[in-house]
Amino acid sequence: MRKVSVNRPVLLLLVLLLTSFSTAQKKIKIYLVGDSTLAQKAKYKYPETGWGVPFTWFFNQNAEVDNRAQNGRSTQSFINEGRWTAILDSLKADDYVLIQFGHNDEVPTKKSATTPAQFQENLKRYVNETRAKKANPILITPVARRKFDTHGKVVDTHKEYAQLVRNVAHEMQVPLIDLSEKSMLLLQEFGEEKSKLLFLHLKEGQNPNYPEGVKDDTHFNELGARYMAELVAKELKEIKSPLVNYITN
Repeated sequence: MRKVSVNRPVLLLLVLLLTSFSTAQKKIKIYLVGDSTLAQKAKYKYPETGWGVPFTWFFNQNAEVDNRAQNGRSTQSFINEGRWTAILDSLKADDYVLIQFGHNDEVPTKKSATTPAQFQENLKRYVNETRAKKANPILITPVARRKFDTHGKVVDTHKEYAQLVRNVAHEMQVPLIDLSEKSMLLLQEFGEEKSKLLFLHLKEGQNPNYPEGVKDDTHFNELGARYMAELVAKELKEIKSPLVNYITN
């Protein structure tokens, strides 16, 4: 029987090609759904930055982060404006939807406010409709505001609505990123004074977009947004989300 000789370099190339095909990642989309604390900003808002902006930098070319978060939105107003339907129309199997609401739901004087019962039902809708598309929901508790008590301890301004997110995640067995807890720990580590470095605090005349200055303890500057995005990325590893396979080193 005649032996067939194979050139070694050719054989090596074939092995490499087969390996690359077998380990190739599926291209996915990661949708960010939520409010101003993670949204992209208009130029006139700079240096205000949502954590969803630097979050896009952490992923390789096979994961596209599509930030649909919008300023001032709650679980209900995001639905009412057709923004959720627009995501569902393009959502595909194995995509991810990261959902963070609460800032505008919990303020009863806002038009966007929801009752605790409405808030939970809306979160369940997001989860169920994401799963119906064979995509993957991840719930995120609302990121902390900068507020300290007279003893220098961070105040949990999202206590009720953050717990509602935890309850829904537990009930529906949804992966949870407790950004409220993690961001509070971060602010406590920085302390009352230094934590201003993470938020939109500007003196008069310091920035042309805010000629009179600004003291905003809800929205982040670039540094703060980066810190919060890193917390979310680290938590993806903690909850052992398959998304970590798309995070660059």
